[in-house]
Amino acid sequence: MTDLLDNTGASSWNSERFQKRLKKRKRAEKSFRLVGLGAIVIALTLLAILLFSIASKGYSAFIQTYITLDITFEQSVLDKTGEGHPAALKAANYGKLVRDALRAEFPDVKTRKDLRALFGLVSKEASNQLREMVLADPSLIGRSMPVALLASDDVDMVHKGYIDRKAPQSDRRVKDDELRWLDVLEKSGALSFKFNSGFFTEGDSREPEKAGIAGAMVGSFFTLLVTIAVAFPIGVLTAIYLEEFAPRNRFNDLIEVNINNLAAVPSIVFGLLGLAIFLNVAHLPRSAPVVGGLTLALMTLPTIIIAARSAVRAVPGSIRQAALSLGASTHQTAFHHVLPLAMPGILTGTIIGLSQALGETAPLLMIGMVAFIADIPHSALDPATVMPVQIFLWADSPERAFVEKTSGAILVLLAFFIFMNALAIVLRKKFERRW
Repeated sequence: MTDLLDNTGASSWNSERFQKRLKKRKRAEKSFRLVGLGAIVIALTLLAILLFSIASKGYSAFIQTYITLDITFEQSVLDKTGEGHPAALKAANYGKLVRDALRAEFPDVKTRKDLRALFGLVSKEASNQLREMVLADPSLIGRSMPVALLASDDVDMVHKGYIDRKAPQSDRRVKDDELRWLDVLEKSGALSFKFNSGFFTEGDSREPEKAGIAGAMVGSFFTLLVTIAVAFPIGVLTAIYLEEFAPRNRFNDLIEVNINNLAAVPSIVFGLLGLAIFLNVAHLPRSAPVVGGLTLALMTLPTIIIAARSAVRAVPGSIRQAALSLGASTHQTAFHHVLPLAMPGILTGTIIGLSQALGETAPLLMIGMVAFIADIPHSALDPATVMPVQIFLWADSPERAFVEKTSGAILVLLAFFIFMNALAIVLRKKFERRW
C-alpha cells in the first residue's frame, strides 16, 4: 500500500508503478479467460468428435437390407392335407420356399458349396418371416408374390459399404461369387433398404441382423421402476428426518458423514453388496430386474438424500415459522409446507440419480445381468439385461455387424440421458421458487 502513496500520503493512482501493476493484472485476467475458453473449446471439440464417431458408425443400425424374391407358397410344402391346421402350418418347411426362390433366381448355381453360399444371402430369420405371414393370412397358400426377406448380416455389411469389395477374396467374408450374385440382385432392384423396426421390437440374438434392444429397454424400464420405488421414498423421508426432526448429536453426525461417504463409493462395491444380500442371503432370482433395481437403489440413495436435504434446507425458515405460528404441528409443517416447496429440487436430484443408475454396468455385472437373454421380460422377476450391459455384450462380439448395433444402442441410450436431464431442467424451471 505504501507504493501507492505520494510524499503527502495521498493515493497516487496515476503513478507509473501502479499503472504497470494494473496492466499486469489485466493481462493475467485476460490470460485466465483465454485459458478457460480454450478448455471449453477443447472439451466441446472432443465431445463433438466422440458423438460424430458414434453417430457415423451407429446411424446405419436403424436401416436394414432386404432381398425381394418371388415366393411361391406351395400347398404341397405348407399344407399337404389341405386342412389348413395351424399346427401343420407352423411346422411347415418355410426354408424350402426361400431356397426354391433363390434357385429360380440363379438357375446356373449347381454345386452344393455354391448353393450353400447362395442360400446364405438370406437371413435364417426369413423362414420365420414367411411363417408369420402364412399364419396371419392362410389364404396366401397356393399363391406367388414378391416378398422382401431379411438379408444376412454379411450382405447387409456389403450393401452398406462396410466390406471392401477390392480386398483380396481371402480377406473377405463375402466371396467373389456372392458379390456377383448381389450385383445381379441390385441391378434388378431386389436389394433395398428399409427401416429396421426389429432393432426396437426384437430381443438379443446370435444373428446380428435379427438382434434388437427391446429386451434391454424393457429390462432397463423394470430395473429403474424398482430403483425409484425403493430409493425415492426412503431418500426423501431420510432427508426430511435429518433436516426437520433429527436432534444434533454425534450419532446423527456420524450418519451424515456416512451418507456423504457412500456417495463417493465405487459402484462395483454396491454390486458386491447386492450379490451378498439379495442373491446369497435373500435368494432372489439371478439376473432379474428386481435384484438390479434393489442394487441400484442402494447406489442411488446417497445421491437422492443429499439432493433432497439441500432442497429442504433451501426452504426459508419463515415458511416454517409461519406454519407453526398458525397452529400447525411439526409434522404438518414438514409435509404440508416444506416438502411441497422442496419437491422441485428433490425431483431434479432424483432424476439425475436415476440417469446415473441407467448408465451403470459394473454393479449389474456382479449380480449376473450379463447373461445372454433372448426373450423380452414381462415382469421384474423374469431374467433380463439392461441397455449398458447389452452394449457391453455387443461390443465384445466379433461380427462386424455388431459394431453398428453397439453404436446404435449407444445413440438410443444417449437419447434417454438427454431426455432425462432435459426433464430435470424443465421441472426445475417450472416449479422453481425464488425467495
